[in-house]
Parts: sequence; C-alpha cells; structure tokens
Amino acid sequence: MGIIVQKFGGTSVANAEKIRKAAELVIKTVKNGSSVVVVASARGKQTDGLVADALELNPNPPEREMDQLLSTGEQQTVSLFAMALQAMGYDAISFTGSQIRMVTDSVHTKARIKSIGADIIHKQLDQGKVVLVAGFQGVDEHDNITTLGRGGSDTSAVALAAALGADECEIYTDVDGIYTTDPRIFKQASKMEQISYDEMLEMASLGAGVMHSRAIEFGKKYDVKIHVRSSSEETEGTIITHEVPKMEGIVVSGATVQKNMAKITLVGIDNNPGNAAKVFAHLAKAKVVVNDIVQTEVSTEKANLSFTVGTADLTAAQKAAEQIKDEVGCDNIFIREDIAEISVVGVGMRTHYGVADTMFGTLAKAKINIDSITTSEIRISCIVDKDQADEALRTVCIAFELDKPAEKRS
Repeated sequence: MGIIVQKFGGTSVANAEKIRKAAELVIKTVKNGSSVVVVASARGKQTDGLVADALELNPNPPEREMDQLLSTGEQQTVSLFAMALQAMGYDAISFTGSQIRMVTDSVHTKARIKSIGADIIHKQLDQGKVVLVAGFQGVDEHDNITTLGRGGSDTSAVALAAALGADECEIYTDVDGIYTTDPRIFKQASKMEQISYDEMLEMASLGAGVMHSRAIEFGKKYDVKIHVRSSSEETEGTIITHEVPKMEGIVVSGATVQKNMAKITLVGIDNNPGNAAKVFAHLAKAKVVVNDIVQTEVSTEKANLSFTVGTADLTAAQKAAEQIKDEVGCDNIFIREDIAEISVVGVGMRTHYGVADTMFGTLAKAKINIDSITTSEIRISCIVDKDQADEALRTVCIAFELDKPAEKRS
C-alpha cells in the first residue's frame, strides 16, 4: 500500500464546511487503497489575526514567542480535521511538528528542516489511521518551537513525502493547477499538465505564487512527485516532476511578472577585485535577499553595480549600501522603486534559438522600454517600468502563444 501526502492550504480549510469537503478528498484516497498523511495550514486569515494581536501588545515581538504563537493556527486545523474524519467513520490522529520530531535549525520565523521522525508516522499508518501533521512548524534541538517562514506548509508536506518515501505529494489549493502565467492579468493563460522542477523553481522565485521555491527544492532533491490541484474541483492539476525529453520541444513554458521590487545601483565603484564581494557580504549580514545582479565596467577604473531586491528589503538594503559606499569608492547610489520584472521560462531554451529576439522585439513593438536584462540557462528577465508591467506580460504571452496548450504551439 502506497503513501500519499496531501496538503491543504488555508482557504481549503477556512471553515467547518470546507474541512468536511477536504476530509472527503482524504477518504476518497483511502478508499482507493493508499495510506494518507495530511499536512494542513492555519485556517483562512487566522495567522494574520495572530500577528495583529501580537503587534498590538508588542510592536517588536520576540521571534521565539512569535513562533510559539503562530504555530497554534496549524495545530487547531489538524485537530479539527482529525475530529471531522473521526465523525465520518475514519480513524485519524493529529500531531504537531514537534511531536513527529520535525527537527529544524534554530533560526526563528524562517527555520530550515534538518530531519524528520518518519517512524512515528509509519507506526500510525500501519494501524490504519489517517495521520494529520501541522504544517509550517518544527522544533529545534533545544525543544523550541520554530516556524518555516513563507510557504512553510508546502515545505512541510514535500519534506514529509520525501522522508516517508511517498508515491506523491498532492498540494490542494484554491486554483486547479499551474498556469502559463497569471490568469488575473492574462485571462487566456493555459493550464499546464506538467512542469519541470527547474522551470517551477524559476517561476516561483520570479513571483509565481502557487508554490514556494523551498518546497520545489525539496521535491527535486529527493525526487518527490508533486501534484498541484484544486480542493473544490475533482480535476487533474499540474504535475511537477523531473524534466522529460518532450519538454525540450516547448521553447517557453511560462511567463511571470514581479512588481514588488526595487533596484539599487552603486554608481562608479572602484573597479578592483573583491569590491563586489564586500558589497554582497554586507548585504548578507543585513539579511537582504538579492535577486538579479548586473555589473558593467564603465572604465578601467570604475564600474556600476546594480541589484534588485524585494520592496520589503529595500530599507535594509539601502542602509547596507550606504554603509559600504565609501569602502568600495562608490560615487553615488541610485534607487528605483517604479520597476517590475517580466520573465519567460522554459527548459526548451537550452536547445532553441530566437527566444531573446522574440521577447525584445515584441516589447519594442509595444513601445515598452527595457531598463536591464538578466538571464539563466532557462530564463530571460527584463526590468521595465511598473506602469507598463501588465501590458508587457500580456504582450510576451501572446508572442509565445501561452494561451494555447503546449502541444498546440507552433
């Protein structure tokens, strides 16, 4: 009998009715002969409410206490879920992250998983029970409760699937799969049957909000088949898996837009070995997450160094840049907050030419100016004005036929 891990997000368990509906999906899987482990998030906006309560009492709450507080949301969900299953005639038992020994490091609010006590879960599954595990949380080696940060329940689910040797990890959400782009901006976006880990990692890092990149990294590293599907519609979703040969025939699989960004340029830094290292070491010390980096030599003595960050990190990044400015001989610091990043992603780029030509030509015809360009083996990204972002995304999607299923693109 195989094991299926099923993860339900906050909107899928927002109230009693939705928990019962989620329980029906679990029961259906059990009836099909699989053992089921459920990972659940806090219900609806519960986490937001807990954060608001904390800030009302303490504008700068200790991170350890925030982890203690926020972990209770998921604990409530799995207990209620277990009660629902029991009322429907199925034996179920719920656990917190600490009870199954999901051991993490000690970095509160964004801990990383080190190990999982799979034996505890296997014992319960062997007794015929549905096992429910609170997502988003773990415990460090000193028995302090920790949380995994953004996308933590997805990460919990994929990590559990890896530890248990599960056949599949099903991620139930309020959407029915992964689309070629954001359907709220490009309404003709097509749902993908499958996408590679590498493509999904790029899209997640570029703002596609269906899954967090840490969960995808776990899936790729431990070969976990991930199925993103709807909790309200009984339809097939999108499979995230290893790259297969037919994927190379699809030049561009998807496109993304990322708007909550800022660009910082250190103008005229001394063109000396080690200066870039000093800048980014300083940013790392300030815990700033850097996205794209571009350095251009303007003379034998000077260079311009630009990087993008999320707007949430802008204040810390600006402060860090000011602190390191004199040490690297920087003439000036220039900041843009009116930007967005448009990206196209596809493993087919490795074996096809003309993607850059199509993308840049399309944006030029639409009179959309490009500020800067960065690439990887399977991605091309352009910084554009934020007020042209939606138009740029729609234009690029039409050029690469992202309104059509993969097999029907020319």
